[in-house]
Amino acid sequence: MEIGKMLKLSEVAEILRVSRQTVLRLIKTGQIRAIKVGRQWRVPEEALKTLINPEGSKSGEGKGKRSE
Repeated sequence: MEIGKMLKLSEVAEILRVSRQTVLRLIKTGQIRAIKVGRQWRVPEEALKTLINPEGSKSGEGKGKRSE
């Protein structure tokens, strides 16, 4: 089993441009997968990619008004 790159909360917060508290809330509500190592959380890079671009979603679909 390959684990892949694990990100710290601060790294995830920086990428998403949100606070660490917001990242923790995403973890607690199950919106992003994470594991706790001792007292620290780690987020698999793949989980972050899934949050940013969920499988099956098409960019721009159903967002805003369409210009004709």
